[in-house]
Amino acid sequence: MVGVVSARHHRELRRALRDTWAERVREHPHIRDRHGCPVPEEDREDPYSCAPLNFTEPVAGQEVEIITGFDASVLTSSEVSVVSLQFKVLHPIVITRLGVFPSAPTYMFPGTVSVRLFPLGQEVPVVSAHFGPNSSGTEVNGVWYKAVELFILPRGFEGTLLWEGVDAADLTTINVSQVHLNGGGVLKISLIEEGVLPHRGARGFPGLAGMFTFSIHDAEGLTAMLRGRPERIKSHRATLDQEEVLLQQESRQHGDVVFVDVVDTYRNIPSKLLLFYKWYAPPGTSVHFRDQKHFNRRNFWWGNFRQNWPVDIAGKWQELDYTGSVYPAFACGSGYVVSRDVVEWLADNVEKLKVYQDSRWLCEQGCYVDMLSSPQHTAEELRSLWHKKKACGDPCGCPWGQP
Repeated sequence: MVGVVSARHHRELRRALRDTWAERVREHPHIRDRHGCPVPEEDREDPYSCAPLNFTEPVAGQEVEIITGFDASVLTSSEVSVVSLQFKVLHPIVITRLGVFPSAPTYMFPGTVSVRLFPLGQEVPVVSAHFGPNSSGTEVNGVWYKAVELFILPRGFEGTLLWEGVDAADLTTINVSQVHLNGGGVLKISLIEEGVLPHRGARGFPGLAGMFTFSIHDAEGLTAMLRGRPERIKSHRATLDQEEVLLQQESRQHGDVVFVDVVDTYRNIPSKLLLFYKWYAPPGTSVHFRDQKHFNRRNFWWGNFRQNWPVDIAGKWQELDYTGSVYPAFACGSGYVVSRDVVEWLADNVEKLKVYQDSRWLCEQGCYVDMLSSPQHTAEELRSLWHKKKACGDPCGCPWGQP
């Protein structure tokens, strides 16, 4: 059996597969998500998930603090000298000020602290401020601030805000369970949980040792986007309904579709694949092939394996769960062969396995006569490769120039 992971809207690609190499495969189910994402792409946090943007109506020119409900009662002495906060920008903002909490025991003035904002994974800060006994800045609502050079953070920017003292006594942190992390929905702030260890490659210990202020860039554009949302949702719902009708027609016509219970998003591909394994080999069952024409190997996983591939900390393939700096050896996702017993083990352990993110399914590039797979083709390119394969045995091209 050859399983084909397919997005709901890839009808032309599925048609091309059925018209070409799938004609020689007895079973070739197309694995599809049972649910389309109900959120229009413009209203999602990013194109790769189904998380909705949760913006509030902005006030043009207004400075916003990242915390509401703050007072000195939630302050506590830091146990470390470096504290960091990670966040992602969901709509462009302009950083205006960086701030620190006052230091113990009086909680009146800041200690000797440097505050720097780094793009995630980079070494050079985009803005910074330095506080000390002779340069405390301006106190606003119990926080000491310094203005910084105005800097626009674009949508998608992922950053680390770093507070660094000479020693732990210079820093004061906050009990985040007692405050509300704000931002009008334009910031996604990484959750800070008590007892959490630093993520791999993290600068400092996760926490909050101060604040920053910002204003909304292009507030008029954000307002227009919010007001257009109801119509976008209505149009998107109609598109999903039509898509569902076409999918059901396709399923009835070809009988080669497996619907798995996930939402159609890029980051759900690992879950989608595991649920296909579970469909193929339901937990608690065992199927043994006796026909010698069947593949008869055990504990077998064959493909183009990669070793020591670095983990992405930002972007499309951002990995938030795996704590190492490199992944264990793995087979490229564009195509591999596994024995039935391995599929059964994966199916039996679906609830325990982690669905990590990675970009390395594209590691099989180029065209070779003996290639296992070749990803990222259009429907026309798939047909061309197949026609050459049938004509001369080489999908990459025939010696007499077969088109």
